Amino acid sequence: MALISALALASGLSACTDDEGPAAPFAPVYGGIETRLLDGDLVQFDVAMRGARGPGDVEDYAQCAAAQYALIRGYGFARHLRTNVYEEGGLWRGDAVYTISAALPRGLRTIDAEVVAAACAENGIPMV
Repeated sequence: MALISALALASGLSACTDDEGPAAPFAPVYGGIETRLLDGDLVQFDVAMRGARGPGDVEDYAQCAAAQYALIRGYGFARHLRTNVYEEGGLWRGDAVYTISAALPRGLRTIDAEVVAAACAENGIPMV
């Protein structure tokens, strides 16, 4: 019984930080995606959102846009080149550049567009 009470107490405290109460639920507001074809297979995605927990959420949003864009264009893959993220007054913006291709591109930061798009849909992240 004491073990169960200790576990319940520990799990209840795990959502708290030293100076704050329980973490607020993640409830992002996605502000839209702008897509620009830069050259051939090189595409830029500008995304905006509020309620991001950090740069990773903005990067995920841009990746979802890239995955769906690749699929719309009839390609199955994308390679991440760069993402710049900044926040001002609670508005997070990301500027990401990807190449899209029919075959798996060389490099370490490649994505399978179908797999990523399915994960984005499952997680409620909007796409192009």
